[in-house]
Amino acid sequence: MSDKPKFEVIDRRKMKAEEEEQQGHRPVEAPEPGAGPRLVVNESRAESSPEPLPAEVAPEQEFEGALPPAPTAQESSEQKAAYEASAERIEDLLRAQNPGMGKQPVVGFEHLVQQFYLSAMIQMGAGTQEGQRPRVDIVGARNTIDLLGVLAEKTRGNLTAQEERMLQSVLFEVRMAFLELSSMINVQGVTAPPPPAKP
Repeated sequence: MSDKPKFEVIDRRKMKAEEEEQQGHRPVEAPEPGAGPRLVVNESRAESSPEPLPAEVAPEQEFEGALPPAPTAQESSEQKAAYEASAERIEDLLRAQNPGMGKQPVVGFEHLVQQFYLSAMIQMGAGTQEGQRPRVDIVGARNTIDLLGVLAEKTRGNLTAQEERMLQSVLFEVRMAFLELSSMINVQGVTAPPPPAKP
């Protein structure tokens, strides 16, 4: 069994319900610093050997039992309203400090795709200043590109023609950049380590 700590998802709604019962109903506030998901090491789990998942179990099903129940529509709507109010307050504070700053644009699908694109390109060494050696995270780039692929698969049929064209163009471009980078790695003679010996 590995010594890696396990992540535990904490359903904060239960704590909120108990808090409201004790103190009466109060408006949604920002969470206290340090609240939320935390890293815990559970000794009892580490000692017991969990049963391996069957090979045919889908990745989505692996986490199904570990997740708390989905929030209700009312919880989601209250949380969204509190988030938007908090974000608006932060934006007002920023505008007070920078009077020339206008209202921030609404975040849309194109911003999400652009974020993945920039992350992948930076992980592949783009944006390195002249004269500096590029820092490449090829595994991170592959994961980011795979996330773009998941996004394309899961949104198929739900995008406008312009969004679909943009997503496919970005996906094509980052995959081509990855292919070029990985071929340079092979040309330089870097070989993959041998697979670990099986016990």
